[in-house]
Amino acid sequence: MDWREVAVTVSSEGEEAVADLFYELGCQGVSIEDPELFVQYIESGEWDYHSFGEVKLTGTSVVKGYFPEDEELADKLCVLEQGISGLLERYPDWIIHTKGISLKEEDWATAWKAYFKPIYIGKNFLVKPTWEEVEVKPEDVVLELDPGMAFGTGTHPTTTLCLRTLEDMIKPEHVVFDLGTGSGILAIAAAKLGAKVEAVDLDSVAVKVAQENVDLNNVGDRVRVLRGDLGTVLVGQADVVIANIIADVILGLLPDLKRILKPTGEFLASGIIDKRAEEVEVGLKEAGLKIVDRVEDSGWILFRARWA
Repeated sequence: MDWREVAVTVSSEGEEAVADLFYELGCQGVSIEDPELFVQYIESGEWDYHSFGEVKLTGTSVVKGYFPEDEELADKLCVLEQGISGLLERYPDWIIHTKGISLKEEDWATAWKAYFKPIYIGKNFLVKPTWEEVEVKPEDVVLELDPGMAFGTGTHPTTTLCLRTLEDMIKPEHVVFDLGTGSGILAIAAAKLGAKVEAVDLDSVAVKVAQENVDLNNVGDRVRVLRGDLGTVLVGQADVVIANIIADVILGLLPDLKRILKPTGEFLASGIIDKRAEEVEVGLKEAGLKIVDRVEDSGWILFRARWA
């Protein structure tokens, strides 16, 4: 099957909203190329193993989605165009440009790999794609990934915020629920820190990729991957519940949180763009939680909360 790559150039603050449009259309692959993020990692020395050459800062990101070129493509592109027009009406200062190209199956399967390189995150996490070779130090906690079409390579601020926080809070034998597991990176990280993890996602592709990554990292005895509605397929209560999704989904999860989070547990809410942070903060407090930490990176927010 051939595929259509649709690349939307948008002001950095609009990348989440555009990605949401792709996801709502059932897009089986979404990538975000953010030059500002690349520069931050390069200057910090976290990307030691490669060179991207010159990276130009434009104030924009490129959000790419991939659709099969079938009989539904024209309707999906029409809905996408309407969605982008709606965003421009609400946020006229966003710079949006759309371009589409056709890709052969083999080209589509590797198109997103160009920017996924080994990277250190936090104290000891080393996120490594399967196709890259690196020298591993004894203290490294290696997270080896082949994310495929699922979101979550570890390089986006929403994920790095979670990884850094998990490194400081996970204790051996903690029970962790990872809601919206994507590639499974956070579930695998928690397992390698000693936790027992239930990883849940609605998307069948994400579930398949997450299970493959769990097996690749030899943590199948500590991670169970489930497909289903977030928060509704889980039994029992967790010491830590992770929701690295988007603001609307996090708010929708809060009524069910009492059922799945222990009285002494902690909730990590990430994937929140700064413009939605106040709304999520209010929702957390109304659900009976107190915020014990708020961390920001590149306009993205993570809340760490406990029962009040």
